[in-house]
Amino acid sequence: MAKIEIYSWVTCPYCKRAKSLLDSKGLDYTVHNITGNEPERAKMIKRTGGASSVPQIFIDDIHYGGCDDIHVLAASGELDKLING
Repeated sequence: MAKIEIYSWVTCPYCKRAKSLLDSKGLDYTVHNITGNEPERAKMIKRTGGASSVPQIFIDDIHYGGCDDIHVLAASGELDKLING
């Protein structure tokens, strides 16, 4: 099973939508709550190559983007391929 990480803010509706998609697939994932946590936010920006909005999603340490990006992957069937190897 793939390692999924999501950088998130507590009140972000896009973060909630992305997590809801992952939940609907029964996936386990790690949430990095960066609300008010500038060192963790800086780490996220470095990992993304500059993206500073949330959510930011990584699958097996590869950056796949944000909420809209993960939904596009799901709609195309690519998300299932990524998480199932």
